[in-house]
Amino acid sequence: MKLSRKTVALILLAGTAALGLAACAPTATTAPVPSARATTDLRPAVGGERRFFELPGFGQVAYYADTRGEGRPLVLTPSVNAAASAYEMKPLWDAYVGTRPVYALEWPGFGSSARPDTRYTEELMTRSLNALVTLIGADVDVVGLSLGSEFAARAALGDPRIRSLALLSPSGLGQPRGGTQEAGAEDGGQKLYNRLNSVSTPLYSTLRTRPVIEYFLRRSFRGPVDQGLVDYAVDTTRQPGAKYAPVYFISGQLFTGDAYGDLYSKLTIPVIVLYDQDGFVSFDRLQLFTQQDGVRAVRIGGTDGLPHFEKMPEVKAALDAFWVGQR
Repeated sequence: MKLSRKTVALILLAGTAALGLAACAPTATTAPVPSARATTDLRPAVGGERRFFELPGFGQVAYYADTRGEGRPLVLTPSVNAAASAYEMKPLWDAYVGTRPVYALEWPGFGSSARPDTRYTEELMTRSLNALVTLIGADVDVVGLSLGSEFAARAALGDPRIRSLALLSPSGLGQPRGGTQEAGAEDGGQKLYNRLNSVSTPLYSTLRTRPVIEYFLRRSFRGPVDQGLVDYAVDTTRQPGAKYAPVYFISGQLFTGDAYGDLYSKLTIPVIVLYDQDGFVSFDRLQLFTQQDGVRAVRIGGTDGLPHFEKMPEVKAALDAFWVGQR
């Protein structure tokens, strides 16, 4: 089947956009589930211990844990894109590990989590975060990146143990600048998914090449692209089953149609938004969002979607002030 130029452009833009960028009580396990095995051959994305829990109806979900330090546990959630992984949160992990308990989630279908050929939805992603919070068994602060912010907000609405949200360049606060978020406008993205799925192998083979990954990452860096992030993106896209979840992302099925109206506007916990410019999302309703009680925004100037990679001292200062203000 031949795709139109418009669809091809949509694929290339949306499929790597964020690259520039619950109800279950899980039990910890070390044995892979035969029907949905974890990706244990992939090198660790961050330090700490790589662990797995069983998510009912899916399989193994991976997360990293370093329980040293004191205070409220911090949960880091990466974006979702063609090559998502906990490595996207590495600067934050390195900054806080040892000072407070830190956890980093790998979304179902990405990183070291299982990658079965199944249906990936925003509900599945949210359920995995709620499951990790249940496993931690304590109140937590959550940091979300890009599309991961939508899942974090959805999880917070259903779990009072999520006491605050820090959202880095979040999607869902404005009109999309093309591609993925518009893909599901008419039918939830099903037609586009069917078309993309029919060519998913050659499509993903193109998206996972180093030149393509570097090209789109350059849109999220004001300065030089972090080569460690590029290297890990290349590695994670070469794992068995890596193509399945990204097709759902590209077709728009992982986005909430009106994330501001359905998610962000309903939050009643403290929230901070860190942002500057982003080639893939806009912040048209950010000012409206900050009019809510407990919501603030800090602009991290000179960044393009991954502020923690380029301005980590400024990001840490903003986060520290935010969390101290809650104590």
